Amino acid sequence: MRTVGTVARGVRAPIIRPGDDLVSIVVDCIAATVENENIKLKDKDIVAVTEAIVAKSQGNFASIDNIATDVRRKFGGGTIGVVFPILSRNRFSSLLKGISRGADKLIIQLSYPFDEVGNPLVSIDKLYDLGIIQFNKPYTAKEFTDLVKDVTHPFTGVNYIDLYKNLCECDCEIILSNDPVEILKYTKNVINADIHSRFRTKKLLLANGAEKVVSLHEILNESVDGSGYHEQYGILGSNLSTDEKVKLFPRDTKSFVNKLQAALIEKFGVAMECMVYGDGAFKDPVGGIWELADPVVSPAFTDGLKGTPNEIKLKYLADNKIANLKGEAAVIAMKQMINEKSENLVNKAESLGTTPRQITDLVGSLCDLTSGSGDKGTPIVLVTGYFDNYSTE
Repeated sequence: MRTVGTVARGVRAPIIRPGDDLVSIVVDCIAATVENENIKLKDKDIVAVTEAIVAKSQGNFASIDNIATDVRRKFGGGTIGVVFPILSRNRFSSLLKGISRGADKLIIQLSYPFDEVGNPLVSIDKLYDLGIIQFNKPYTAKEFTDLVKDVTHPFTGVNYIDLYKNLCECDCEIILSNDPVEILKYTKNVINADIHSRFRTKKLLLANGAEKVVSLHEILNESVDGSGYHEQYGILGSNLSTDEKVKLFPRDTKSFVNKLQAALIEKFGVAMECMVYGDGAFKDPVGGIWELADPVVSPAFTDGLKGTPNEIKLKYLADNKIANLKGEAAVIAMKQMINEKSENLVNKAESLGTTPRQITDLVGSLCDLTSGSGDKGTPIVLVTGYFDNYSTE
């Protein structure tokens, strides 16, 4: 009987530059890892590549001025509202600079006590101590600061009200409200900067009298003055690159994963699955931050990664259907139940407690945790045995 199931290995890679042949680089890195670690690859093993190096190899960058130009083209200047931006120096500060350059005045509406992904503007416990428990009242920045006194992020110590106001290169006013329609008291032209709720927010604003609403995925959804772009996500999923440049989400990722899969099959003779991954979809239980600031966990993956797991719960079966068996008899019975499980276990007692998430969200989260976000230098992840189960020999 095998003693090891799923293994995720972070694979080191060279520094990727625009124009690099990333498919060849990934294959070479996997080949070196397989040789050094004496790994035997099998069909359905997974090679995952972080979106950052895919975008870098494509040269998918844009300047702050490119963002400003697109904003001014879409709105013609004037007063623009920015609703529900996330609280992030890496993710939103550069975008805000670009938006402010394309406007004559900005009204920035922050949600509280958290942004969309759970990043706290101020400690929720502090608000509770002040008797603020409904979060349904709008505030000006001064009203909120006068009430709360110390408006700093509980972990980074950043005052996002001050930071975002100081980043703006035009006249700027900040308000706080969890109702997106509040912004319409100040302007009818709005950029809704939320990520996963963006379609709902835009629809609500238009239904309540907004004249023009543009989501972040509609900014730089085509090239501006030769810039990078993303036709589906625009500046969503972008990251700080330099003080005057952002790296955008990668384009043509389906073509990339298919080419990578073909190259891996040619090199190793096994049908591996491939995916591009960004942020994992998990929540930090201490900080309360939901990690997913990208529009999706995986913008592209090979067809074998479609769907959700179809697994039975070993703990449930061990405590119920084979509770009277021990040792080898219990092992044999469990393997038999796995091999004979239904192809659709939705709402079945046997699957009670299993995770009904997309395979790509699960694998992408595993890969994001493996590669980390700092100095590990492993933007490629090799996952072996993910589709194995207790009955796999």
